[in-house]
Amino acid sequence: MTPANCAFFQIESEFASRVLYNRAMKFSTIFFDLDDTLYPPSTNLWKAIKGRMNDYMRDRMNLPVEKIPELREKYYLQYGTTMRGLQANHQLDADDFLAYVHDLPLSDYLTPDPLQRSIIASLPTRNLIFTNADIHHAERVLNVLNLRDLFKSIVDVNTVTPYCKPMPESFDIAMKLAGEADPSRCVMIDDLKRTTRAARKTGMFSILYGEAYMNGDADASFSDWHQLAGILEAQ
Repeated sequence: MTPANCAFFQIESEFASRVLYNRAMKFSTIFFDLDDTLYPPSTNLWKAIKGRMNDYMRDRMNLPVEKIPELREKYYLQYGTTMRGLQANHQLDADDFLAYVHDLPLSDYLTPDPLQRSIIASLPTRNLIFTNADIHHAERVLNVLNLRDLFKSIVDVNTVTPYCKPMPESFDIAMKLAGEADPSRCVMIDDLKRTTRAARKTGMFSILYGEAYMNGDADASFSDWHQLAGILEAQ
């Protein structure tokens, strides 16, 4: 395919996405998770972040190495994030923790996806990031992915303190920040079933990214960004 044909194909794809969203949609706000949602898990970025968490707990907090995996998982399940568990049970400088675990060369892991950008850009909704990471990490990820300008604002873990996803209070705060009073007008897109289940319970339309859903995990799922249009417009 010649460069001219490639350029035409890209323009045609972006035009098709925009035309598709010219129809009426019942949703006014979409919350997008960040890690392992706006980029695929196959990048291994999240795996690297978890490795940094282990290093921090070992080197900065002097926790026994053999207990770290168990503690990290326990706190993640009980408190929503490992950080929240460390805050509740240990002396922790949250800002230092977040800066350390996210100190990675993102461009080594992430690559912009023009198709993904064109689809998100075509949405007639108010689009926000809703993440259990902090705003500094979110900004860096969005900039590397060339998506920052497509999101009105970022609801990060500090914004919803002392809560985090999947706690229902965190969704209430996110909605208020988005100026939404009706959860049925909102969509939550996330790669974690516990988050899509929680969003669904609040009355949001929840979409699981990366795998099929079942037993009330979500209202829909997709693994290809092409599929998002049909899901949203079918409601």
